[in-house]
Amino acid sequence: MKVVGSTLVVILLATGLALLGYARWSGAIGAADRDLANGDLQAAIANYQIAEGRFEALPAVKQVVPGEHARAISNHLWALYRLQRYDEVIDLAQKAPPESTPHFWSACAFFQKASVEEKPEARLGWLGRAEEEFRKAIESAPDDWDTKYNFELTSRLSAELRKQPNTPPKQLMQLLRPPTPGSKTPRRTG
Repeated sequence: MKVVGSTLVVILLATGLALLGYARWSGAIGAADRDLANGDLQAAIANYQIAEGRFEALPAVKQVVPGEHARAISNHLWALYRLQRYDEVIDLAQKAPPESTPHFWSACAFFQKASVEEKPEARLGWLGRAEEEFRKAIESAPDDWDTKYNFELTSRLSAELRKQPNTPPKQLMQLLRPPTPGSKTPRRTG
């Protein structure tokens, strides 16, 4: 009976120490989440980067707590996108786990890059990449209507832009509006 009791105490002690260690180890995620909730996106990004560094240093933890890892990456992608750091969104999305919706975020970043691109060929290239990433995002989450909407919008815009490649960036969304009978065509500037 003493052996069973001693073994149980050792197991409980080891479990407690492991939980305390994880709580301390994952503190950067908690700090990042608080920063995000308070609207301090720069601080949140810095803390998510610390957390991701810890995940990279101990890859086995990704397997033990995949939800935490995916949530941290997803929030990091969101914060980068909100700060319009689109190249960083695209880079992080390439190595992100599927549960963190990386295709959605990279597609949004590609779309934003296309919306300000002056060169018609480059703009079509960014839109094509956005369209492909939205397609992958739909494959990952087929019931996500926001992603489906964004995919359709991007596909239609890409098709219209192929017909009128010299449309200035500020007038891109007008390509999606069909002309109404009797209305004036918008003035082109630039």
